[in-house]
Amino acid sequence: MSIVTVQLGQCGNQIGFEVFDALFSDSHCPQGLCSKRENEAYQASCKERFFSEEENGVPIARAVLVDMEPKVINQTLSKAAHSGRWKYGQHSCFCQKQGSGNNWAYGYSVHGPRHEESIMNLIQKEVEKCDSLNGFLIIMSMAGGTGSGLGAFVTQNLQDRYSNSLKMNQIIWPYGTGEVIVQNYNSILTLSHLYRSSDALLIHENDAVHKICAKLMNIKQISFRDINQVLAHQLGSVFQPTYSGEGSFHYRRNPLGDLMENLVPHPEFKMLGVRNIPQMSENSLAYSTFTWAGLLKHLRQMLISNAKMEEGIDWQVRPPLSGLPMLGKMSLNKEFHFNTSIANLVILRGKDVHSAELGAFKDPALYTSWLEPVHAFSVWKTQRAFSKYEKSAALVSNSQFLVKPLDMIVGKAWNMFASKAYIHQYTKFGIEEEDFLDSFTLLEQVIASYCNLGF
Repeated sequence: MSIVTVQLGQCGNQIGFEVFDALFSDSHCPQGLCSKRENEAYQASCKERFFSEEENGVPIARAVLVDMEPKVINQTLSKAAHSGRWKYGQHSCFCQKQGSGNNWAYGYSVHGPRHEESIMNLIQKEVEKCDSLNGFLIIMSMAGGTGSGLGAFVTQNLQDRYSNSLKMNQIIWPYGTGEVIVQNYNSILTLSHLYRSSDALLIHENDAVHKICAKLMNIKQISFRDINQVLAHQLGSVFQPTYSGEGSFHYRRNPLGDLMENLVPHPEFKMLGVRNIPQMSENSLAYSTFTWAGLLKHLRQMLISNAKMEEGIDWQVRPPLSGLPMLGKMSLNKEFHFNTSIANLVILRGKDVHSAELGAFKDPALYTSWLEPVHAFSVWKTQRAFSKYEKSAALVSNSQFLVKPLDMIVGKAWNMFASKAYIHQYTKFGIEEEDFLDSFTLLEQVIASYCNLGF
């Protein structure tokens, strides 16, 4: 089954390019540490998901590119075409001459309705090329105007027109220090609208990815391209093919559906995060060896201590003892910042993958009391190595990881809203104070629901 990717705004288009490039490079990597036959099955499965074939043999990305300024789309199209390995479709992009000026309301209320028909027609043409549509991956940021405002509008349209297809939004969470003065307004409006129309939000925090580039990749002058390549690696580690079940050598056909089934048991909880191990530069990799036991021990501690990378993990954090009374549990949670999960999916790729022992992820203390670990924990595997790593693990989790950043964004937006700062920029394009209040109410509810998981 195929996934149609919708790349929105500057951020969405730049990341989208790196994602397709990473998927293509990995699936055509000669040292997959598996048999030729297995490698060919892996390639075929990746291609069915993300590429369609062109007559001259160059695969075409199953993607629609949307931006309100032409510059980034033109660069993206030409980079893909010049790679000579894959490209975007000739008629797969929509752009205009005037951007959204970092104004969510302009993207949502002006560009959205004005260009709705053209954008939805492009998406429909892409859907018609799929033998079987699995769903949509929508890549966007939430701080600017086009990716966030138009992204929320397009997602809502997809929900109306393709209500039976799954929609996952991959969202870039802005730097805490701020790129745009109104980024907190744009963020709360984006999140609250997506919460109503998307099936899951896969969230990457710019600050966390920046740290990975600096600390793990040893990059001195970090560019957006460096950040986007780390993001692409993380997305590839989730979306590249895995076996459909224990002992099976068939690749799963329904990646988005399986992800949702394993990770989103209730519509109140749809925020997902990804952690990867190992992540390192080529130079360091040459001197490193990994065992599944070591990788999984670190990955589990990253989960429960809410660390985004294996460096600087807090090993003091422990799961609360399940026999403790509620009060004791609560103070432990507060004291050690234990990150309670609703659901976790571990994806293992590489050598001796069937020998990996995952019992530690099935501990009931890791999960909320209303879900048994048997329903809350899943594992996907393949012997086919990913990217340059002989063994690698990804963890997609639905947990309390975003409570603090979300609370901060809502708090900052509320402080601005209370003093009516910049509100006129939104009301003149039809987003009223009532819309802001609805967004605050919805997100306060989301924060409260995630906070209550530990009890």
